[in-house]
Amino acid sequence: MKRLAATLLLTAIAAPALAAPPIQPGYWESTNRLLSPIRQTSTEKRCITPADVDKFMSGPSNRHYTCTYPTKVISDGVIRLKGTCRSKKGRRVAIEGSGSYTPTSFNLTAEVAVEFLGLDIAGKASTEARRIGDVCPAPEAPADGG
Repeated sequence: MKRLAATLLLTAIAAPALAAPPIQPGYWESTNRLLSPIRQTSTEKRCITPADVDKFMSGPSNRHYTCTYPTKVISDGVIRLKGTCRSKKGRRVAIEGSGSYTPTSFNLTAEVAVEFLGLDIAGKASTEARRIGDVCPAPEAPADGG
């Protein structure tokens, strides 16, 4: 459930907004917190190149879930969304979130309801992300297997 909540939250945060300025490319750090029903925190860093901005902002579905947001407002520094994600196996996850953003940061809190054995299990998650650099670190060279 931790990965599901974090994945859904990141997807939700990155929803598109034609009227809003896009995020700035660069090196980003995100802290994802599952607040309930259990508490867990993870932090990740990722490079967003100019070519990645549109994909990131359009809330790309990952390899596990496809998400749709009939209610999606990203305007004037405010994020509000409500939608559903489905796994490849058909598991449904309802998500509703709100928060704020700038070109170099965003904060979002979301309520999620995961269908499990015919029951909805409610949870709450948050993501705080910020741009930490103009330039991404160079990729690590592959280890020499020799």
